Amino acid sequence: QVQLVESGGGLVQAGGSLRLSCAASGRTFNRYAVGWFRQAPEKEREFVAAVSWSGGNLYYADSVKGRFTISRANAKNTVYLQMDSLKSEDTAVYYCAAYYTTGGGGSSRYDEYDYWGQGTQVTVSS
Repeated sequence: QVQLVESGGGLVQAGGSLRLSCAASGRTFNRYAVGWFRQAPEKEREFVAAVSWSGGNLYYADSVKGRFTISRANAKNTVYLQMDSLKSEDTAVYYCAAYYTTGGGGSSRYDEYDYWGQGTQVTVSS
C-alpha cells in the first residue's frame, strides 16, 4: 500500500505560481510512476502531468505544457508540480496518483493508477 498526501494548494492571482507536493508513505516509492490529475466543478477529471519512476520521462497535457513542471525526489518520497503563469481555467482540485511499474514510462489514463491522494484545492482569481 502507498498513501499519498497532497499539499501546497491555495488561492493565487492569475499569472502567479504555486508548487504542489505529493508525499508518499508506505512502500518504497521509487518504483511507482506518479501523475497529477485535476477536476473542476461539473467537469470530468483530467490528466495534468506524469513522471516515470526514475524521473527521466515526463508527460504533460497540452493545456499545461510550458507552464507546469513535474519532478520527483525519490529520496524524499515526494513528487512536485510547479505551476507557473496560472490561469483561471486551472482552478480545480488537484490529485496525485501512483501505480507500480517495472517499465520506464508514465500514463495519462486515470484508470492506470492504483493509489490516490485526497486532493488539494487550487483557485486562480482573474
